[in-house]
Amino acid sequence: MTRVALGDIADINPRLPERPGSEELVSFLPMAGLGTDGSTECGEERPFGEVSRGYTPFLDGDLLIAKITPCFQNNKIGQARIGRRVGVGSTEFHVVRPRSHVADARYLLHFLRRDQVRLEGERRMTGSGGQRRVPVGFLEGLDLPLPPLSEQQRIAAVLDRVDTLQAATTRARQLNVALIQGVVERHLGSLALSDYRSFGDCCTRLTVGVVIRPASHYVEAGVPALRTTNVKAGRIDATDLVYFSQAANDGPLAKSKLLAGDLVIARTGRPGVTAVVPDSLAGGNAIDLIVATPNPTVAHPLYLEALMNSTVGRRLVSGEQRGQIQQHFNVGSLRAALIPVPTLAVQEELVDRLLAIRRQDQLQEKRQVQLIGLADGLQARAFAGQL
Repeated sequence: MTRVALGDIADINPRLPERPGSEELVSFLPMAGLGTDGSTECGEERPFGEVSRGYTPFLDGDLLIAKITPCFQNNKIGQARIGRRVGVGSTEFHVVRPRSHVADARYLLHFLRRDQVRLEGERRMTGSGGQRRVPVGFLEGLDLPLPPLSEQQRIAAVLDRVDTLQAATTRARQLNVALIQGVVERHLGSLALSDYRSFGDCCTRLTVGVVIRPASHYVEAGVPALRTTNVKAGRIDATDLVYFSQAANDGPLAKSKLLAGDLVIARTGRPGVTAVVPDSLAGGNAIDLIVATPNPTVAHPLYLEALMNSTVGRRLVSGEQRGQIQQHFNVGSLRAALIPVPTLAVQEELVDRLLAIRRQDQLQEKRQVQLIGLADGLQARAFAGQL
């Protein structure tokens, strides 16, 4: 297969072929309008005269590459799909305009979005600190395989189809999140004031995991300790765990030793984000997290988790509804916060509905992982001439 430099088949940061009139409407696209999924927003319509200076011009269909860190590393590389013929955008865009008689834009887009290209581009960045940028020379000299145009289009169509499936799965998972929020909030709206009681009344233990962290507590392998980064809304991310020695866990850190069914609640970062401790992490510990052991005669762990992760529940426990918003959760205020606590039977009914949504989401998550693997495999084969 023929190999060429990108600069031989595409114009990098070209001029507009025809300058719009000052009153002609163009699409204004800031950096936020360039997605990490290969797409762009339509842009905001503005007269060209308002944005003709100090911005980057491009055409509908051009490829846009965020050249500055961390946007480039975050894969902000997409094809402009805007509402007007001409677009104007961030000065931190590189523009790639394929020469249509030899290069297909979608084929080039898939090539540019490969991990290998981003890694090499990051190595070639110039500047310092948060102002490092991909130089235009890197793009001009980028070596790529170039099959005949019809073959490029066939390859792009295959890869586009996988992208479409990935996007559909992502949307489905986003809808699951919204559905859970809706179910919880409709449920809370049906409760009377008599159903409210303090969060502390729902727990047999409410404490904070170790905050001061002596180095002697850490070991390479031992008792897993959860940190804020491990707590996601409704789940524990067990990657990048740290470990305590068994002696520390049974001794000075014993007050926050985890039980299956405990709640771990973020105090900083995203205060209030909550997950239930699974059986696999029972006996572990927590670092700078609130640990709550639900009272089984009062509250179901998954009910409290769903409540804490809901918009309404977060407002209740954060003090927002009392005009005293906290950016740093503490045990005292959480203990006193009034929350809706219906009967266990009502809680279990809600939990059953939420678990059904979660099971569906788990299937979609599995599909998402499979599609990522499929996309990676097809990309590798496509640009090795094997697709």
